[in-house]
Amino acid sequence: MKKLTICIFTLFLLFCLPLGALAESYLVPGGQLLGITVEDGSFVIAGFDSRYGQAAQKSGLCIGDKILKINGKTLLSLKDLENTLNQASGKITLTVCREDRELEVSFLPSITPDGPRLGVYLKEGISGVGTLTYYNPQDSSFGALGHGVSNPGGGLAQISGGKVFDGCVLSVRKGKTGNPGQLMGCVTDPQEKGTITKNTPYGVFGRLNGFEKSRALEVGSSKDVKPGKATIRCTVTGCVVGEYEVEIVKVYGNRQQSGRNMLVKITDPALLSATGGIVQGMSGSPIIQDGKLVGAVTHVLVNDPTRGYGIFIENMLDAAE
Repeated sequence: MKKLTICIFTLFLLFCLPLGALAESYLVPGGQLLGITVEDGSFVIAGFDSRYGQAAQKSGLCIGDKILKINGKTLLSLKDLENTLNQASGKITLTVCREDRELEVSFLPSITPDGPRLGVYLKEGISGVGTLTYYNPQDSSFGALGHGVSNPGGGLAQISGGKVFDGCVLSVRKGKTGNPGQLMGCVTDPQEKGTITKNTPYGVFGRLNGFEKSRALEVGSSKDVKPGKATIRCTVTGCVVGEYEVEIVKVYGNRQQSGRNMLVKITDPALLSATGGIVQGMSGSPIIQDGKLVGAVTHVLVNDPTRGYGIFIENMLDAAE
């Protein structure tokens, strides 16, 4: 998403910033778990109403289907859905996206005391948990995840905005060979912590409403990253951020696809005991080497959950502009 914009801005940086400007900047490393929601105009079926959902369920609709159109009209809001249902006579046809395929299903809406209804529960937008990578106290900006939020079809979600919330880990499903683990988290405060303005292949970015005082670290360039010892910051128990030992096994540079600039191995016994390695929800965990913030965890290797990929912090900062 937005590769052209990123490339143009990178050239602009070359002309406008003095050499070494990146190394002179400081950011506060994250590690906090965030509840993340983005608004992408999607309406996903989250369940069926026990009283009025039989027709929809028998039509072939499935939980997880993303509704694209109703009677051939692109669905932009819940008001669009309500208006179309009120005007419809007879069957309605839904165009849905399922596993990157478009399908059409038709059925009669259920008649309820409140008027015609689909008989399904809809989830608006995309939500999940991830890890804060950095906070900039100069302008309250932040970056998280180290990769983009995907739409139900697997592509980069085109968003109009989003929100982040304070999160907490309830439990951990440990990673095993062939079966990636997951942080099971929740939002601890319904009051939004900040807003998301950009969703890119290199992370999500926006502004926080505030942040606890913490020591800022120098931002390391890609040239600073080398094989050897490092640490990551993440939350795997409650709301407590921990710092854990890792090893940067290999540095690929920017020849690798986005989010895969280095290979990281978890070596800390405490983290291995808690999670089995890198698990879903740890994306965005800041990587620190030689006292500098150099990157963020982005992916786990399915066949070896103790290993995964990381992105250079400079690539996230370029994408944030």
